[in-house]
Amino acid sequence: MPSINATIADPSVEAALCTLEAGLSQVMKVGTGRLSNRDRLRVLQRVEVVIRALPGLGSGLIAQIDTEWSNDDFATRNVSDTLTEGLRISPAEARARCRSARELAHRNMFDGEVLEPELPATAAAQCDGVIGPAHVQVIQEFFRHLPACVDTPTRTRAEVELAGHARVLRPDQLRKVAQRVEAFINPDGVFDDTDRARRRSFTMGRQGPDLMSKCTLIADPELRAYLDACFAKLAEPGACNPDENVPARMGGSSEREAAEPGSAELDDRSGGQRQHDALKAIMRAMLASGELGQHRGLPVTVIATTTVQELEEAVEQTDSGRMVVSGSPVVTGGGNLLPMHDLIRMAAHAHHYLAIFDDADGRPLYLGRSKRIASRDQRIMLHARDIGCTHPGCGKPGYLCETHHVDEWANGGGTNADQLTFACEPHHRMVGHNDNQWGTLAAPAGHPTPGRTQWIPPTISDPNRTPRTNHFHHPNEYLAAPSSFTRTTTTHYGYRGKRYARQHHSPDISPTRARNAPEIPDKPLQSSD
Repeated sequence: MPSINATIADPSVEAALCTLEAGLSQVMKVGTGRLSNRDRLRVLQRVEVVIRALPGLGSGLIAQIDTEWSNDDFATRNVSDTLTEGLRISPAEARARCRSARELAHRNMFDGEVLEPELPATAAAQCDGVIGPAHVQVIQEFFRHLPACVDTPTRTRAEVELAGHARVLRPDQLRKVAQRVEAFINPDGVFDDTDRARRRSFTMGRQGPDLMSKCTLIADPELRAYLDACFAKLAEPGACNPDENVPARMGGSSEREAAEPGSAELDDRSGGQRQHDALKAIMRAMLASGELGQHRGLPVTVIATTTVQELEEAVEQTDSGRMVVSGSPVVTGGGNLLPMHDLIRMAAHAHHYLAIFDDADGRPLYLGRSKRIASRDQRIMLHARDIGCTHPGCGKPGYLCETHHVDEWANGGGTNADQLTFACEPHHRMVGHNDNQWGTLAAPAGHPTPGRTQWIPPTISDPNRTPRTNHFHHPNEYLAAPSSFTRTTTTHYGYRGKRYARQHHSPDISPTRARNAPEIPDKPLQSSD
């Protein structure tokens, strides 16, 4: 984030900000130890008014930036990215602020006309500092759930009503009022196809400490019909049970009973667990079918990354002879984590690859595989080295990235493995040839991360154009100086002859492994395209 001391060109705005900052500094230094609890509450109330009013100012500024947006102002592709980088907030929060700005801020049109906010009464209450973000969220959700057939005058009256109650009620109380107003407006619960299409969604939450993900699905009637039909067979007791010997088999209780008598009675999974396992079996079967074709040059597949050392240390044999799998989770091509024991189980059905990188300059030296398809092989190298988009701060995983020439093809750059990198589509479009566009280069030998892609910012963002490296997909680099990565092993794998993918990074390879490794070619793989 730029220095907060950066001067604003308009003297009146600069003076107002200086007053605000000086007032904040003075309030922060005030001692409150001798105040009574009543006075402390009054201080909190007055501070709360200021805190609640400031987002209204922010919404107005965001709306103005959006209206007058120009790629010549920032080294980012849109307003949301500008807020993410400029305010050092998450992409999700930046998108939420942009949505709020569209609903709660005045907008200036190109002809000079000023449009009222979509929720004018709510916007006024926010600027007065009497309602907070939770109140605003209740009102926004109310209108998102309202049927499309409700006329504009009714919507306007409802918004004024809710904003008025928000000035005196808590958010939980306001939610009760909103539910009652919705019942008055739509007492019969009438919704049409437009409403259903608007509400359909699938939200995959972040992984928790246990690597589980909470997903929220709002299914339209058609999807619900498909799920009902599939679950009727695959979520029966005994079907698709991961604890059974053949968990991947797609079959109902009758098929399972024929293969393993008594399996239905021994199935102690809940209904929700059976549906989860049925959905997993459907996804696995779909990937293995090959019907999904290719995505960005590779079969639609699962990719994961780990090191040879981690693999060697993951499997231990107890005194009783039982194999125990432990170890750190591995990174998938979607940017998420997969437990080591799941990875090893999946790798039993794998087509294995070995990728080796030079320890000095990070140049890809070798990729062992059963078939030479250079474009696929080079992309596997990028999954092993880059994991995801290499633009500074970008979190897009490799699944969603394009292949970019570090030395532009138009300038004579070759399609060699050490001259390619991952870039998501929006950031790929930002690369150009002049000083007002982003450039790329490979980190040289001796750099802490040799071979990794560095992005050169445009002069409007950094007059010195200092190269930047993305550490998002290599979080250990945030914590300490990066180690010298010497070799990477990659396993590309598939179930029952169909290709999944999986890759490993390795800080080192043992002497025994090195002696058994295939001969390293003298130059990187060349494209056959």
